[in-house]
Amino acid sequence: MSLPVRVGTLLVAFLAVVGFAIFVVVHWLLAGPRVIRPSAAPGNVVNLVMQEDPQNTVTNTPDWVSYFIQDPKTKKWVHTTLFQVPAGATVNVTIYGYDGCTPPRNPFFGQVTGTIGNFEYVDGKRVSTLDGWYNCSIGHTFSIPSVGLNVPMGSPTTVAQNNALCTVSPCTSGPHATMKFSFKAPSTPGNYMWQCRIPCGGGFLDGFGGPMQKFGFMTGTMEVGS
Repeated sequence: MSLPVRVGTLLVAFLAVVGFAIFVVVHWLLAGPRVIRPSAAPGNVVNLVMQEDPQNTVTNTPDWVSYFIQDPKTKKWVHTTLFQVPAGATVNVTIYGYDGCTPPRNPFFGQVTGTIGNFEYVDGKRVSTLDGWYNCSIGHTFSIPSVGLNVPMGSPTTVAQNNALCTVSPCTSGPHATMKFSFKAPSTPGNYMWQCRIPCGGGFLDGFGGPMQKFGFMTGTMEVGS
């Protein structure tokens, strides 16, 4: 094999390695959770459907609790906590709570605030407070502090149910609670962080590490468009 041919072969191989490395960096190391963009219905109304699970079997941290958001077009569950809504929209939210109960550190997080009417529906029952200290009733929260929104997530309540939670995510069956509520998106465009306020980061200091601080798991952003 002549020298020019050998040089050309080595150059092609080198470029192939570089190209593969760039692909890995862009698609695996730099890629973040997907942003879900529900379409606004007449009257500037948006419907958002989510679920929270006791684990996630779609990442390399399967013991981390996690939220999922449903793609409104395909109806498939997406492992993300990022969504976009129009400014000033009425956001109708449905959340399926498949995780078990965890007592809140502060009873404030059992109060419904910032929703339209300051209430939510848990399994069809209208409530303004869930007392997670009195009984096993709260799994997580959906909280956007900058707009005063806090909605406690109901959970399976019996010992038998908490011992029979779904084990494959996204969950499609098993004990769960269903939450429904509505709130007004801010009129000012921007990114608004939301997070669960229940310490559900098992194995981390005070329960607030790991999934509690990771986009795609128990914290995310609501992007308010113009």
